[in-house]
Amino acid sequence: MIRWIVTDLDGTLVGRDLAMVPASRDALRRFREAGGEVVIATGRMEASARRYYDELGLDGPAILYNGARTVNLATGAVLRSRHLPAPAWKTLLGGFDELARQGVHPVAFCGEEALAVHDVPELRDFARRDGIELRDPGDWTALPPGGITKCMLIGDRLPHLDIPGTVTVRSEATYLEVLPAGATKGSALRELAASRGVPLEQVAAVGDNPNDLDMIMAAGVGVAVGDGHPEVRAAADVVAGACADGAVAEVVELALRP
Repeated sequence: MIRWIVTDLDGTLVGRDLAMVPASRDALRRFREAGGEVVIATGRMEASARRYYDELGLDGPAILYNGARTVNLATGAVLRSRHLPAPAWKTLLGGFDELARQGVHPVAFCGEEALAVHDVPELRDFARRDGIELRDPGDWTALPPGGITKCMLIGDRLPHLDIPGTVTVRSEATYLEVLPAGATKGSALRELAASRGVPLEQVAAVGDNPNDLDMIMAAGVGVAVGDGHPEVRAAADVVAGACADGAVAEVVELALRP
């Protein structure tokens, strides 16, 4: 019995055209009509995830920022919130100039804002894809040191980072996300399911990139998108079809199977 379907957005439910794959969207609506619950789990922030949440007609929690925040987007209630430790943010700040020289540009998420100081094609493309505006903070050091939800590094030459109090995940080939330790989609799912009294065995989770790994491993049924990352496919219980072919629709068929 599958009571919840937890789905990643980009590359899983959402195609390259930034629209939800119609077959997957319609199948999730059927799953909800049958009494199931749908939870989106994404690296996106509130403003970026809301269009998909509303299109699905959801009214419950959404796992955002790759697990750093869980928010009911219908009510605004914040169910989980994690921030980078102040020393970790200070360490990141100290490396920003060198990263920029290597063509790697940071985006910091503070409150419900996305902040960046560089006006470069890579960041403009990111903002377009996520449907958000990037605000120039003016001075990075003016941000509250304990108020940064996550920092994303965007570029072709991403560094290897080992900063105490943080965890890093790849959400795309050119996106490295620096998150508070313990802030992953899997940890957010475990916490949310426990708070709602839903056994993980009754959860199906589907994703395509390494930032989805611990989520699909936490769920009773972990599903990888067929054209997703090899590591995700290797770890999954089930490998579905490609995103564009309705991978999430296959998960719904599996969940509704008598």
